[in-house]
Amino acid sequence: MTRIDVPELALLAELRPIEQQLRQAREERLVIEQQSARELIRNLAHEIKNPLGGLRGSAQLLERELDKAELREYTQVIIKEADRLQRLMDRMLTPHRTPRVEPVGIHEVLERVRSLVKAEFGIEIRRDYDPSLPEIVGDREQLIQAVLNIARNAAQARATEISFRTRAVRQVTILRQRHKLALDLQVIDNGPGVAEEIQERIFSPLVSGREGGTGLGLSLAQTFIQYHQGVIEFESRPGRTTFRILLPLT
Repeated sequence: MTRIDVPELALLAELRPIEQQLRQAREERLVIEQQSARELIRNLAHEIKNPLGGLRGSAQLLERELDKAELREYTQVIIKEADRLQRLMDRMLTPHRTPRVEPVGIHEVLERVRSLVKAEFGIEIRRDYDPSLPEIVGDREQLIQAVLNIARNAAQARATEISFRTRAVRQVTILRQRHKLALDLQVIDNGPGVAEEIQERIFSPLVSGREGGTGLGLSLAQTFIQYHQGVIEFESRPGRTTFRILLPLT
């Protein structure tokens, strides 16, 4: 705050960094976009549920025909992921559903995502964790899916290195709310980066920089993080893309 004294005129000027104003404007635009995206995603969830049942049933039949335990581990991955996605679809189809909140260790979430990405793409994700972070209160399945969508995007963009980094940040504003403590989770990759022409719309549904991409992964991730009063930001240039998830900590 700066007081300006002028004869016969009293002014009080409040100066704010332009970066903070631009960040708040971006966050507000994201909230508006995600409201329309949620209806589209709920409609798509209807179409996903039926194939999931067939996928799970086929995996169970295949498992009965396998003699080696190490091969049955792969069918168990399919079955468990089909069950997890089925629960996810059920929740997406519930109007105005709030997260199923419980204490969740964010590093437990990240380790689950690491195992899934390694199984699907063969990429080993590097870890730079802050072990002092407290548990967050949130929906485990939604958080797993949000981080998985970001990491999977990086792998599909031909990144050869992906890193997870966690830190605590203090006195941060998220969606116009000031928080004493927040989680700063970064997913960093060395891929080609997000094309400049879609960077402003990267969290909109059906926007994808990859041929054959659905453009739903990042939109869904943003939706789930906003359910937790958080936001996803990103910076991208060729050779380094960082998706930053900010979540309030209690």
